[in-house]
Amino acid sequence: AEYMGVGGACLVWSERSEANPEFIFTCESPVTTAKFSPYNGQLIVAGTYSGQVVIWDMRVQKRTPVLRTPLSSEGHTHPIYSASVVGTQNAHNLVSVSTDGRLCSWTLDMLAQPQEVAELNHTKKPIAVTAMDFVARDANAYVVGAEDGALFTGFRHGTKEGLDAQFASAHFGMITNVSMHPQNGSDKAFTDLFLSSSFDWTCRLWSTSAPEPIYSFEDAREYVYDVKWSPRHPALFASCDGAGMLDVWDLNTNTEMPVAKRQIGPHAANALAWSHDGSKLAVG
Repeated sequence: AEYMGVGGACLVWSERSEANPEFIFTCESPVTTAKFSPYNGQLIVAGTYSGQVVIWDMRVQKRTPVLRTPLSSEGHTHPIYSASVVGTQNAHNLVSVSTDGRLCSWTLDMLAQPQEVAELNHTKKPIAVTAMDFVARDANAYVVGAEDGALFTGFRHGTKEGLDAQFASAHFGMITNVSMHPQNGSDKAFTDLFLSSSFDWTCRLWSTSAPEPIYSFEDAREYVYDVKWSPRHPALFASCDGAGMLDVWDLNTNTEMPVAKRQIGPHAANALAWSHDGSKLAVG
């Protein structure tokens, strides 16, 4: 492919054409996470292996980032495995976390230096963060997963700023993703629930108010690389693993086995995403 040989690439695809991507964006370092901004669908925010945050704009006729953070000690110095745009339409930040144990908040129009930097420490040691998600409709409360399998709740601001509760020995391998329950409709009954996936071949269901998992899903026979709640159905979630398997789970039907399994291909399935209406899944 024409973009091979560059450090990192981000491809934008359309359902109308599976043959070729709509856009090809490149940067100097391998891309470790990428998302569309929820407040401007033309912007793609990404984190890289070098610790840089980059932003591409689909309206601009160039493949390289329109904005990027400098490689300096002010930001991240290790790989960024999670970057999210949180807040409201009129007041939002890009929040990134890295295995360097830092949480950085950035404004999307100025990446020269972070607005805020928080050191994510536990017992005075930095936490090598590999996954993060925010509580539904909340730009303050979050959950992070770590390289050593630990999970923590935390807050960006306020009296509890920094890491709060720890879920000790949450997993026996690196945590690959955490997914907070989306607030389906107006019901807040499930907003304390979250899922975690790990290299220990399991997904686990948790409540932010309890130290032990509610349930452990152990159907996988390989590293579980991703897990995400359905944006529509409150009991539905999907996971994918190193054997190339996509599993869809329905907690109302069966907690022992997924309600649907699909072999995606011969290679590992590293990431998945639901469509906004919850009717489709993209897996890569």
